[in-house]
Amino acid sequence: MTPRLLFLLAFALPAQDFSKIHIEKVAGGFTFTEGPVWSRDNYLLFSDPPENKIYRLTVEGKSVFREASNGANGNTFDSQGRLYSCESKSRRVTRTDAKGKIEVLADKFEGKRLNAPNDIVVRKDGHVYFTDPAFGAQADNRELDFYGIYHLPPRGPLTLIAKTPGRPNGVALSPNGKILYVADSDDRLIRAFDVAGNGAASNERKLITNIDGPPDGIRTDDKGNIWVTCNNVSVYSPDGKFLNKIDFPETPRNLTFGDADFSTLYVTALKSVYRVRLDWKGSVQY
Repeated sequence: MTPRLLFLLAFALPAQDFSKIHIEKVAGGFTFTEGPVWSRDNYLLFSDPPENKIYRLTVEGKSVFREASNGANGNTFDSQGRLYSCESKSRRVTRTDAKGKIEVLADKFEGKRLNAPNDIVVRKDGHVYFTDPAFGAQADNRELDFYGIYHLPPRGPLTLIAKTPGRPNGVALSPNGKILYVADSDDRLIRAFDVAGNGAASNERKLITNIDGPPDGIRTDDKGNIWVTCNNVSVYSPDGKFLNKIDFPETPRNLTFGDADFSTLYVTALKSVYRVRLDWKGSVQY
């Protein structure tokens, strides 16, 4: 199969079956849902930052995974099954191992406290990327005079990738881990960076602009298409062309692919969690 045909298939795929999808509400009654991530142990985790909890959703129903989460927002797993969380209230990034031990990975940059880490992704080789905006009351206690996108290598200090004029939000990697995508909620765009083998990010560019509403969480599928939560869930090709959208009963805030085949889209939307079965797969970052 030629590269051109592969590209055309990736471009056409999301436009094929959206008329056939079924949106299912799987949990509700929350204050503000965020940070969904699928575990290889077959459950979904998601945050409710105002309620200060992380929840677990299984086929049996929902339960509290962590009390006193410090306002955890974005979550992700690494290849070892460890959970990474952006704790907005404690203004830090943590990693939790299988035994429940919590390790602080980042809470300061150049001696000043982070603003309020928001979303996070880990490359398969352990390089961590996260955003650090400040929303609402978080802006009142800032020590840094900028919004940041950060890189934390497996070994070495925290480094600043970029200072952004608008607040960075969702973050994702391309399936091969060579492109970093970052949502900018204020400017309603997606930035892209090239990522080297050593994890360093460069060549900042505006890949997607004029998004329908402030973009929040983002993910990629296994063809490299970019899924963005905004006023809906919008899907873009790897080169930034709009492909299609899914409207939900509530405004989507974040999303992840899950289930054993990674062909279910889970969407956190204000007070609820929804899922949609798809005919294609999400990219697996761990």
